[in-house]
Amino acid sequence: MSSLQTTASFSDLVGRRVLVTSAEDFMGPALAEAFTTAGCQVVADTRSLLDADAPGRAVADAAADGPLDVLVANLGAHNEQSPATEITDEAWIRMFDHMVHPLMRLVRAVLPAMIERGRGKIVVVGSSSALRPIRNSTAYASARGAQLTFTTNVGIEVARHNVHVNAIAQNYIANPMYYPPELVATDRFASHLSRNVPLNRLGRPEDTAQLALFLASGASDFLAGRVLPLDGGWSA
Repeated sequence: MSSLQTTASFSDLVGRRVLVTSAEDFMGPALAEAFTTAGCQVVADTRSLLDADAPGRAVADAAADGPLDVLVANLGAHNEQSPATEITDEAWIRMFDHMVHPLMRLVRAVLPAMIERGRGKIVVVGSSSALRPIRNSTAYASARGAQLTFTTNVGIEVARHNVHVNAIAQNYIANPMYYPPELVATDRFASHLSRNVPLNRLGRPEDTAQLALFLASGASDFLAGRVLPLDGGWSA
């Protein structure tokens, strides 16, 4: 069979120990289910990561019964829209406390063991709102942009250790945090999709989960510090 006919296999994930953060929120349920179905030992952590010590504790607890092969940093926050002139200190800090500071602390905690073992995968679930301006979303998009910048820099730094750090920049993927059913069911939202998303629909949670599996598997071994948009063409 030619290389053009082959399909990616995630069989190398069987038995891998995977930490999924915020497992009850944002993309957490779909991610935990996909990695479990792929045969991984999934630690679905549901604790708040706002406390400065919480990310380190989450990593330590997940690694108590065996080394972590994969960290899936699933971090989200509600977009509190406002013009730049009306951004409050509290709203700005809240975005970074929910999405940026926990990411750094999770990665800082998990990297030493991965570097020592010469193997590891870190998948950051971010947003393509950092790739295309959204009106009145400066605080949210800035925090999402910080996630992606952090990913690219750390990914290049640790690539020599065979540790792969990459991000999914998603938007318009069905999830209750950003697209509750009562919003999706409206004609106004349908019109919005038609104007803004080339594929003219929401993506499925499984789309994010499958891309996360790819980034956690050996199929992505030649990627380092990359941001992969997943938004139906919105950010193109």
